[in-house]
Amino acid sequence: MEQVGSENATSLRLRPGETVEVRSEAEILRTLDSQGRLDALPFMPEMLEYCGKQFKVYKRSDKTCDTINSTGSRRMWNTVHLEDLRCNGAAHGGCQARCLFFWKEAWLKRVHPSLSRRVATKIRLLLDPASKPTSPNENSLTHDELIGTTLISDKNAIPGEEIYACQATELLKASAPLAWWDIRQYFRDLRSGDFGLVDLTSAILVRAFNILVKFGVGYRALIWSYNKFQHARGGTPYPYRNGALTKTPSEELNLQPGELVQIKTHDEILETLDKRNKNRGLFFDVEMAPYCNGRFKVLQRVERIISEKTGKMTTLPGGCVMLEGVICRAIYSDRRIACPRSIYSYWREIWLKRVE
Repeated sequence: MEQVGSENATSLRLRPGETVEVRSEAEILRTLDSQGRLDALPFMPEMLEYCGKQFKVYKRSDKTCDTINSTGSRRMWNTVHLEDLRCNGAAHGGCQARCLFFWKEAWLKRVHPSLSRRVATKIRLLLDPASKPTSPNENSLTHDELIGTTLISDKNAIPGEEIYACQATELLKASAPLAWWDIRQYFRDLRSGDFGLVDLTSAILVRAFNILVKFGVGYRALIWSYNKFQHARGGTPYPYRNGALTKTPSEELNLQPGELVQIKTHDEILETLDKRNKNRGLFFDVEMAPYCNGRFKVLQRVERIISEKTGKMTTLPGGCVMLEGVICRAIYSDRRIACPRSIYSYWREIWLKRVE
């Protein structure tokens, strides 16, 4: 696959916690191609409201996860996430996925950079002229043209059916494959401050333990030892367990935003899952296990999301909600350790109970 980014593109080398300002709409539009993209990554209309405003960097996005084909991690360049700036779906049919925006560093500027950084930047420009900011396109997009990039034409689409394009649907084009065993990514995670040494070490050890368990030697003894150790330190019991049902049950609580709920225990949730760990088609991900038995507020009901694979709007059947602060932490996930994307989990109401 052709590389979609490089170290020679606009690079601020931002770190979590730094304050940045989103460039003006005119400045950003001049960086985009005719499809509203920079390095194949769309700048979405929902991001325009943040132009000229200041935010803190949440995490670097030197890598992300493939939620289209589930191949694992993907390599990205010169991209960050800003603190809790998520898509509201206004220009994409009211999609309720609340994805974190990806921000190219060319769309941002550091607020009051330190003297050492200014000197280092000048030296880098002298030594490597190719590291200058991306040259603006002569024929920049207009505001209305940017709005028009949210829909794409598809000759195979049903008449009247809308096919959306967003950062999530175009992510494979804006990234490159990244093998889980490529150790350089973990050094980048530590160097950038995305992941702490303790968390990263724990994630890698869990991954190694799970590989050992899959060999099937002393399975019961290994799981028993793991659970005893986790119980002693107040950690999560072994999360890689599957349901056994052929037909899964449902329960409707009609939960509303702001209500307090308690997530059921992992054992209780397993009793509602089939062998693929799904309840009526909705997957219970291993990253959801650490939240079991915890109390959280309902963030929103989820009914409409864009399919990242097809770009079509899909309806989620049955009761489904998001919970405040309950996101994927990428600790237990296979082949995507330390992904910074922080995707909200979707919860069936049968996995929850209302707290009076």
